[in-house]
Amino acid sequence: MFVCTGNICRSPTAEGVFRHLVEQEGLTGLFEIHSAGTDSYHAGQTPDRRAVKIAKKHGVDIGHQKARALRSTDYDAYDYIFAMDGGHFHELKERAPGKYRAKVDMFLSAATHLDKQEVPDPWYGNDKDFEDVFTLVFEGSNALLKKIREDHKL
Repeated sequence: MFVCTGNICRSPTAEGVFRHLVEQEGLTGLFEIHSAGTDSYHAGQTPDRRAVKIAKKHGVDIGHQKARALRSTDYDAYDYIFAMDGGHFHELKERAPGKYRAKVDMFLSAATHLDKQEVPDPWYGNDKDFEDVFTLVFEGSNALLKKIREDHKL
C-alpha cells in the first residue's frame, strides 16, 4: 500500500509503477498493490492529469485508478504500508494499531543509493516536477521490489 496526502499524484504513480515492474517480472499473482491518501477530499477522482500524462509517456497506465482514503482495515490487509514523506510516515504510525506500526515505512527506505528520503509533492509544480517525481518513484519502486524479492526469496 502506497500512501500520500490525496492519492492523486505520488501514491497512484507508485502503485502504477510498482504494478508495472511486478508484471514485467512475472510476479503479478504474488502481490496485492494499491494506494490511498491520508485524507479523503479527492476520493473517487482519477489521478492528476499531469501524473497520468507523465506515467503514460513511460508506458505506465494510471488513468483508471480512483483515489480513496486509507482505511483502518488496510493495516491488517497489507504487509507493507509505504509513506511518501515524513509527515505521512508519522501520521500513519500514529493511526496504526500497535501491532501494525512495524508495517509502516518510508517509500524510499530501500533506495539507499538515492540522496533523498522523501518523494516531494508535485501538486503545485509543473510537468518537470511530475517528471522528477516519476523518476524518483521508478527508482524507489525498483529498490523496493528488489528488497522484497530478497526478503521473501521470490
